[in-house]
Amino acid sequence: MPNKRYFFLLSLPVFFALVAMTGCKRTQPIATSPIKNAAFTAPHGTNALRRIERLVKISPRDSGTAGAAYAAQWIASELREIGLKPVADTWEESTAHGPMTFSNIHAEQTGRSNKLIIIGSHFDTKSGICDDFQGANDGGSSTGLLLEIAAFLQSYGPFHHTIRFAFFDGEECITNYRINDGLHGSRRMAGKVAAQIKKQPVAAVIIIDMVGDQDLKLEIPRNVTPWLAKIALDAAVAAGYPHLTIARGSMIDDHWPFLELGMPVVNLIDFEYGSAPGKNDYWHTPHDTIDKLSSDSLATTGRIVLEILARLEAAAEPQADEKN
Repeated sequence: MPNKRYFFLLSLPVFFALVAMTGCKRTQPIATSPIKNAAFTAPHGTNALRRIERLVKISPRDSGTAGAAYAAQWIASELREIGLKPVADTWEESTAHGPMTFSNIHAEQTGRSNKLIIIGSHFDTKSGICDDFQGANDGGSSTGLLLEIAAFLQSYGPFHHTIRFAFFDGEECITNYRINDGLHGSRRMAGKVAAQIKKQPVAAVIIIDMVGDQDLKLEIPRNVTPWLAKIALDAAVAAGYPHLTIARGSMIDDHWPFLELGMPVVNLIDFEYGSAPGKNDYWHTPHDTIDKLSSDSLATTGRIVLEILARLEAAAEPQADEKN
């Protein structure tokens, strides 16, 4: 079975040397940030879990199927209920397995500057698992959490950056990841964003995936932007989760198309999802069900994402001594 993970030649000492060279100034939060990660508490994790429960009723959600199309419509309706204006991007693409139709959904909170932060999740499920495959953690957890983060952020702002909540179709490959099998939605959006990057520069891309496991062990793959990884590591500590680590290897996931096009990216993922520590035997199996998820894990990941946003916002604002 194809794996999201593959190993890079970049050693951990080299990676951390790159992180160290970025310096610390940009990671220091200041009081002007309107984003309060501490307010994302247990009830928000519960709300995220309830959203996932509703999403996994649409099962399976394999790209190109009626289930995927219905899931895209459901996400759009959730965004409208939150008070945002969803945008649907539906297209047909020639894939390794014939022509397929995909639909990305996104919505934005407009910022004061022309810069963009993208927070992304995929909502599709791996094909061929079982007739009622939920994909509760892989695709479901990050989607429900991102909807709850979007609802939470409606209480704050306006922000310096425009924040785009992006829901990708077609992350899963059918056989093996390659240019025409997998990452269809993120590749589509990355290309569109790159075409407008002079008009709207990208401050950061934050991808979340498989973030609801009861035994949460978040990692950052090594094929990310070092200075943004440093922000994420510091943000996790500030959010009360000192366990975020750099993974042993790199990963093929939705951050990859943005990285290839030169955008700063970070990915938060828990790839240890199984029946015992160190195992991954729930992933891409009928066992990836809603009962394996935890509202506490969702709340923790949400606080980390919000702390990353707070630090990016703070770094974009003039420092107090620079204003005088």
